Amino acid sequence: MTAEELDQSAQNDETPPPGISDEVRSLWLSRAGRWHESHDLCTTIPDPDGAWIHAHLHREEGDLSNARYWYNRARRSEPASSVTLDDEWREIAQHFLARC
Repeated sequence: MTAEELDQSAQNDETPPPGISDEVRSLWLSRAGRWHESHDLCTTIPDPDGAWIHAHLHREEGDLSNARYWYNRARRSEPASSVTLDDEWREIAQHFLARC
């Protein structure tokens, strides 16, 4: 599965694809507009992986100080302001999909 296919699934399907990791499921939920479910799931994923998704979610929410905390826990730099939320979501999705 590619990030584009995951994105399409989140836009069109009622449930995540079967057999995906919790990391990918959390990203699917986020993209499907189910932020709270995504947030709840990513808190169960060990750091640094869960923290990276958590950081992205708080950046999406607009809570940048909280996002910075989670980027630090993820051992990741905060994206430049020119990096869109879509671009960051795709980067994270590609990372976790490549591990499957």
